Amino acid sequence: MGTPMIEQQFGKEPYTAGLGDPPGYQPPRRMSRRQRMVWMILLTVMAALALLIWHEVQTSYWQARELNSYAAGLRHHVAPGPADHIRFPAEGPFDERLGYVAIPGFAERLQARGFHVTAQARQSDALQAHLSRGWFAPYAEKTHTGLTVLDCSREPLHAFRYPYRRFDRFESLPPVVVQALLFIENRDLLDPERPEMNPAVDWVRFTRAVISQLGSQIDPDIDTHGGSTLSTQIEKYRHSPGGITHDAREKLRQMISASVRAYQQGTQTMPARRQLVLDYMNTVPLSAAPRHGEVHGLGDGLWVWFGTDFDRAQSLLTGQSGDADARAQVLRQAVALMIAHRRPSYYLGQGRKDLDHSTDAHLRLLATAGIIDTAWRDAALQQTLVFRDMEKDPPLLPQTASKGTTAVRTRLAGMLGTSLYSLDRLDAEASTTLNGKLQDAVSDYLGRLSEPDFVASQQLMGDRLLQPATLSEVRYSFTLVESTQQGNLVRVQTDTTQQPLDINEGSKLELGSTAKLRVLATYLELVAELHGRLATLEPAALRATEVSRQDTLSRWAVDYLSGPHDTSLGAMLEAAMDRRFSANPGEQFFTGGGLHSFNNFNRSDNDRDPTLRESMQASINLPFVRLMREVVRHTMYQVPGSTARLLKDDLDPRRETYLALFADREGQAFLRRFWRKTDNRTPQELRAMLLDGLTPNADRLSAVFRYLDPEASAEALGAFLATRLGDKAPDANRLASLHERFALDAFDLPDRGYVARVHPLELWLVAYRLRHPEATLTEAIGASAAERQAVYRWLFRTRAKDAQDTRIYTMLEVEAFLEIHRRWTRLGYPFSHLVPSLATALGSSGDRPAALAELMGIIVNGGMRRPTHRIADVKFAQNTPWETELRPVPSEGERVMAPEVAQALKKALSEVVEAGTARRLAGSFQSKTGEDLSPGGKTGTGDNRVVIKGRSGQAMNRTATFVFYLGPRHFGTITAYVVGPDAAQYRFTSGLPVQILRSMGPVLLAHLDGSPGSGCPREP
Repeated sequence: MGTPMIEQQFGKEPYTAGLGDPPGYQPPRRMSRRQRMVWMILLTVMAALALLIWHEVQTSYWQARELNSYAAGLRHHVAPGPADHIRFPAEGPFDERLGYVAIPGFAERLQARGFHVTAQARQSDALQAHLSRGWFAPYAEKTHTGLTVLDCSREPLHAFRYPYRRFDRFESLPPVVVQALLFIENRDLLDPERPEMNPAVDWVRFTRAVISQLGSQIDPDIDTHGGSTLSTQIEKYRHSPGGITHDAREKLRQMISASVRAYQQGTQTMPARRQLVLDYMNTVPLSAAPRHGEVHGLGDGLWVWFGTDFDRAQSLLTGQSGDADARAQVLRQAVALMIAHRRPSYYLGQGRKDLDHSTDAHLRLLATAGIIDTAWRDAALQQTLVFRDMEKDPPLLPQTASKGTTAVRTRLAGMLGTSLYSLDRLDAEASTTLNGKLQDAVSDYLGRLSEPDFVASQQLMGDRLLQPATLSEVRYSFTLVESTQQGNLVRVQTDTTQQPLDINEGSKLELGSTAKLRVLATYLELVAELHGRLATLEPAALRATEVSRQDTLSRWAVDYLSGPHDTSLGAMLEAAMDRRFSANPGEQFFTGGGLHSFNNFNRSDNDRDPTLRESMQASINLPFVRLMREVVRHTMYQVPGSTARLLKDDLDPRRETYLALFADREGQAFLRRFWRKTDNRTPQELRAMLLDGLTPNADRLSAVFRYLDPEASAEALGAFLATRLGDKAPDANRLASLHERFALDAFDLPDRGYVARVHPLELWLVAYRLRHPEATLTEAIGASAAERQAVYRWLFRTRAKDAQDTRIYTMLEVEAFLEIHRRWTRLGYPFSHLVPSLATALGSSGDRPAALAELMGIIVNGGMRRPTHRIADVKFAQNTPWETELRPVPSEGERVMAPEVAQALKKALSEVVEAGTARRLAGSFQSKTGEDLSPGGKTGTGDNRVVIKGRSGQAMNRTATFVFYLGPRHFGTITAYVVGPDAAQYRFTSGLPVQILRSMGPVLLAHLDGSPGSGCPREP
């Protein structure tokens, strides 16, 4: 039977059709010898090709060479200045967390804040093309990084590293953990027989995954298998959008990127494969936890999920110590985390039982595979997963940042537009201007001021200083800045609180007499301006200069320049400092819309008539109140148009404009007060609040009722009055009269308020809030414009001229303080407005220690306002294809004060130390190298109070501040303060920070005397 077939196939005999062949059947043509040869060659080639493919699958020989050659061109290097063309990643969890995606935005924000790019990575053309295809950049990725903060000597101040717990090298991985991971995820990854293996592709798993995916297109019920290796998984959770594989194209991108990365360092991939295992163990995502944040890596996973100490777990898993139950428990936890990475949020939340069951199954498989012995398996099966109680025992982050570092981090986070949490996780390095050694020394010194023995040894005990029983309640802050050609560099910034708020920059405090320095600066600036305007005039023109009787400063300048004096600016400023102002507290001052009285700190000064120089030295209040009044009045008469002169002219049309401004401002002040009074009240409570304050009288009650309910009937009014007046309620005839008499259009708002004996704006606001219960204060102010003017219409009557003048003066004073505020802002004042009152001369408008230090810097720098730097440079993504470095743009600063004014102020500040309130410091700073560190400064003491119903109120904090300079380059502030209702019990004054600075002198001199290694390297 088989012979004819063989003969047919190989053509030994001609074929003869049999009886069973169908009609027309044509026998197959006989192959020629040539055809047979071609077939034999094709079969041989296909067999050889199959062998080559099989060999390549097993060895990766050719791809190792091709990919290594391709990867060799994917290079980058760093060069000065910004790169012309650079591609940054656009997405990917790790690229986002490490800040690579945001570098262009970070650079733009920093450039807007005075930085420029000083160095940046240059990507090769091949790398640019590689990235343009959408593939991930191959480089040595960082698995343990974060923000580093360096001091001025590039010593570390802060180094945040994430993850917190990690395996340092492959050899530190417990073998059982490695074997378990490979068994679950990638069994042949570390096959030593395949030195050039491509770790990105497991061909068996990949083929099975492709077939299952094709099958699922036919039958959706067919289970699909994943083809991911550890290598592609790492690419996915690091760089794929959202850390997931969206489609086949994304999977291909992961495989190509992982393949190129594997061969970047050579054709031998075993080192790269071992690194893959280590990286996976240290970076696999494991969800996030409350009060901790995202969790990555087995080490952090064990601690966050189960509260297991990482070092102990490592020891138990290597079999070095521990009993069997402990080893079994930690093995169970490690295996659970290897499973949990597929759905970490589910398993950490509601899927804990499922994780327990899945862990049991995997433990049995590991034992079957011989990875763990049966005893270990059985012990682990007896355990259950015990998760950390996130509420009772939250996995808190370690807090290691110092106060100065926190200030730098807070500033940098604000500049970058990110949170401190995200900032710490950036692959970034920030070099600061802080002197780390001095920062620590000052922090240590201030921290010891709660120790009685130490405080006594520093001569800080006594009247107006510290008391032993309350040492722990006093807090301290200290700032030291160095003036350089690059700007003002902050060398120390610290305080003794444990709070993130920095009192130097984040507070608004009454710092008392330090405000006198600002007043004196403004005064001397005005003198300099008068000198510039008047000194060049001929004597006749000078004498003919018109000066208002109220402008005593201009009158003094004219008189001085007309007399036989040295008319140079320096001499005129010295003469201005020698002017005398009374210290008598008996006068009442009309300011801020009312009469105010002021007192001196020392009563012995009350009868004095000191010069401004003497007043500055002794910090006498009344001369500076009078000086501020002179500055305000001078400013009134120097604004364009001399608006102050309309006080003389009853017919000046601008009077009505100022009266309208006053009415609007005063009305808003009352409206805000009534808003607070009526806030958070129901309609019934609003009515009761208003009515309960009225004397029960039919006319008054009717006037209010008809305004609040203009549509109410006479019967409703009668019921209301009966409830309020009882037997004294009016009869029917009088009721009808009252209803008609107090109709809505019968009285305007001021007259109705007069009848009711209630402020018209309070009456209006209650009615408005009843009609608009959801309205805001801004909306109420906008709706009340006409009513506010109507309430003050009496001001526009000519017979009320005295009242008009008083109100006009109040508005002119407000305008003058706007101009004074502009001047103060130019000199670093930090707030958006000043209290328009002479009390501002004594600190009522508030200040900040850091802002006072900036003013001192202007004085030290001879009138130049230089930028203040805490950050010397910022480097992102070092040793990556996106490395970028930025530094502050060099700036000479801005001249905001005449050099002569700065010199006069500096001299006055030195006299405060030589013969004034800071004389404790006299002679205390003597440099060993001969550098002149003679100090100067201004003291100030303030109580910040909550005022209740017009009384002086309760002190909420007490402050004592000294703003100072030390020699030609250093300046700063030191502040002692107490916060809380007991602050009024403390009696320390500005003598306390002065004495602290004196006692701290040796600590400062050790770093400021200019000797080698004593401070920060000098900028060239």
